Amino acid sequence: MVMFLNSRLNYHFTPTPTTIFHLYLFTFLSISHFPINYYAFNITEILSHYPDLSDFTALLTTTGVSAAVDHFSSVTILAVPNTYLRSSPITLLSSSLSPNTLSDVIRYHVLLQYLTWSDLRRIQQPGSLITTLLQTTGRVPDNLGSLNATFNATNGVVSFHPPNNNTVSTTVISLLKTVPYNLSILTVDSLLFPYDFDLTASETRPQSPQPPKTNITAALINGHDFNVATSMLIASGVVSEFEKDEEGAGITLFIPTDLAFSNLPSAVNLQELPADEKSLVLKFHVLHSYYTLGSLESIVNPAQPTLATEDNGAGSFTLNISRVNGSVSINTGLVQAEITQTAFDEKPVAIFGVSNVFLPEEVFGKGSKVSLGGRPIVAAQPPDIGPGPVSEPDGPTRLVSPSVSKGIGVADAVVILSCIGGGLIFYGLMV
Repeated sequence: MVMFLNSRLNYHFTPTPTTIFHLYLFTFLSISHFPINYYAFNITEILSHYPDLSDFTALLTTTGVSAAVDHFSSVTILAVPNTYLRSSPITLLSSSLSPNTLSDVIRYHVLLQYLTWSDLRRIQQPGSLITTLLQTTGRVPDNLGSLNATFNATNGVVSFHPPNNNTVSTTVISLLKTVPYNLSILTVDSLLFPYDFDLTASETRPQSPQPPKTNITAALINGHDFNVATSMLIASGVVSEFEKDEEGAGITLFIPTDLAFSNLPSAVNLQELPADEKSLVLKFHVLHSYYTLGSLESIVNPAQPTLATEDNGAGSFTLNISRVNGSVSINTGLVQAEITQTAFDEKPVAIFGVSNVFLPEEVFGKGSKVSLGGRPIVAAQPPDIGPGPVSEPDGPTRLVSPSVSKGIGVADAVVILSCIGGGLIFYGLMV
């Protein structure tokens, strides 16, 4: 028997065109039966069918969090109905909060895990720690961007509270909708605030002395590669605004190098812009939060607000920050740049050199072509995402680990290659 198998395996096999066709057909039929799930949903469209969640939906949309939610494959939303949200302190203070602060509060209500009633009722004391979208920003220490989920077996109540404060919690009212195994929407009776978010801090705490502000101009001059940017910042007068914004969450500046300015196409002359537009372009290079290089690599929000956003409203003048080929990449919709150096990094100020000048669509026009280094860069078109399947809330249960990007992954590729390889070996043995 062993000799027979060896003779079979040593047999010289030359596939004919017909053989290859059958192998491809075998592989296609095998793959078509694998349940690969890459359903994409639009959370804003789904929530629009629930009028009592209109205020919460508006917050998701205006803060840009909804766009981030749509990029995950398994999430649970803690949605606050209008009745409860309108009595929350955030309703009174939302106009005075910075876009980053408001969006962080909303991110705290997006769990990166698909949860059903069965999953929640299986939670044992002292609870289960669940990662939220806020944790992925890199702006919170340790696990303080997570929520602790608890289940009271006596009264059947499910609650969520910050991991460092069990005196503040929100209680689940109902399971509104599930789309196995991608989306679960729970309604809760109050809004939760991140670990150190205190609405009354300025009224109840004495103000501590502020540390000396960083001299941004001096830091750029010491960088020896930002002469053009430094001149523009001084002439525009926005440096004083930047230094004032060092307070609180800090500030992150993306400063184009002198080479980046020399690579601007002749059609773009920043010096000829009106003063207000020139100021917006400069503010477009600044985030109103302190980020280290490492925390920038972990940002997942595709619409990161800038200082220019604060002057023009949520959703405008945003940057798409991502990790591409081992580097931090920033996309404006018209221009893509990479961080080339760290010029200054001392909390609360970080200054990074970038390879291109950020050109906002709001100033230079959507769809306009900008030639940088001989290559036209245009705004990327969003994917066409259609509606997904709808299921009943009591569908099948599966606890899923924190979300991953949609699409066919490495495991699926391995399955495909295994099918092809297995088919070749099987056919070789049989002929």
